[in-house]
Amino acid sequence: MDTSQKINAFIDKQRHYKSALTKLRNIILKTELKETVKWGMPVYTVDDKNILGIGAFKNHFGIWFFQGGLLRDEHNKLINAQEGKTVAMRQWRMETEDQIDEKLLILYIQEAIENQKQGKFIKPSKPVRITPSIPKELKARFADSKELAMSFKDLTPGKQKEYIEYIDSAKRIETKAARLDKIEPMILQGLGLNDKYKK
Repeated sequence: MDTSQKINAFIDKQRHYKSALTKLRNIILKTELKETVKWGMPVYTVDDKNILGIGAFKNHFGIWFFQGGLLRDEHNKLINAQEGKTVAMRQWRMETEDQIDEKLLILYIQEAIENQKQGKFIKPSKPVRITPSIPKELKARFADSKELAMSFKDLTPGKQKEYIEYIDSAKRIETKAARLDKIEPMILQGLGLNDKYKK
């Protein structure tokens, strides 16, 4: 099955928005964008760089621009569907076919193409990792044993987090103490709480 057939099959499955997606596709194909399929969906590229994609959901269909955060968006058409997660990507959502404005779409698409040709892009930011605070019961053990404190510090952030959550999730003081007794030798050996399940 070639690319065109794959996209036809994708659009055929979107019965509710089949006509609207076909219209969007025909508008996009009037530009220089090359049609391909990525992640099982129609994606359009220039110089092998992703520019936009089309898709449909339960209550809307639309276009997403991979570097939509760079677009001027003077008509306020774009939204960030995953606020706090995606920095660059923006969606233009529509609910009915009569909301498709060909002239305006072409303007946005041409701007996105031009940005790509000029090498403009938004670099994804690295997620900030927040290590939970160490429970007071574990801190007390560290005060009694510098070796334990150093061993804990040498663990990966993921392993530290597992131990912190393991102690924090205990409700009773006795349970916390029992858990501390259990994990102390594991920490000294440089092991993670769930290492035995990861092999």
